[in-house]
Amino acid sequence: MANFKLNVNGTSHDVEAASDTPILWVLRDHLQLVGTKYGCGIGQCGACTIPLDGQAVRSCSLPVSAATGRKITTIEGLSEDGSHPVQQAWLQHDVPQCGYCQAGQIMTASALLQKNANPSDSEIETAMNGNLCRCGTYTRIRSAVKTAAEKMG
Repeated sequence: MANFKLNVNGTSHDVEAASDTPILWVLRDHLQLVGTKYGCGIGQCGACTIPLDGQAVRSCSLPVSAATGRKITTIEGLSEDGSHPVQQAWLQHDVPQCGYCQAGQIMTASALLQKNANPSDSEIETAMNGNLCRCGTYTRIRSAVKTAAEKMG
């Protein structure tokens, strides 16, 4: 076990974990931030996506040792009251169905909009590619990203 200093949602945390522990489990089990979901465990579904220094990454396959000293944002840190433009657009477009993938979808969309304030349909599809939705709400997701971009712009 080793000690790691993590910057999660703007707060510094000291955690003790094996260096190869996925950051997903550190967030959920050590910090009780359970909004980030476990999906496939191999980085293919996107349910566990979090921005790391603003770049969307799969937390199930990122070791805690690679996150030390970097800025981690979870769905809990996006906004305390659900007022972030992406979250509001998700509600406006009635995106969530079962809801399981939504934290990863929202975090991927917010990372995209931090880098690109006015993405094209193609850019949205490229950024969101790999975030799987069992309920098939992809058209609503694209519409919600565009609405969030307008609200943020």
